[in-house]
Amino acid sequence: MMAMAGKITIAEVEELVEPGELDPNYIHTPGIYVHRIFQGTDYEKRIEQRTVRARK
Repeated sequence: MMAMAGKITIAEVEELVEPGELDPNYIHTPGIYVHRIFQGTDYEKRIEQRTVRARK
């Protein structure tokens, strides 16, 4: 949502792929809002996990 509000959006990616290789259902920010692409290297990949518990 913030990509729509900003003047410039920079996407950091792990790997560059050809158009059509990714499933559109897994794209978080549509390409129309991305102005620059930065391929990151040598960084620690921290994976966020959503933890929920059952309601009582």
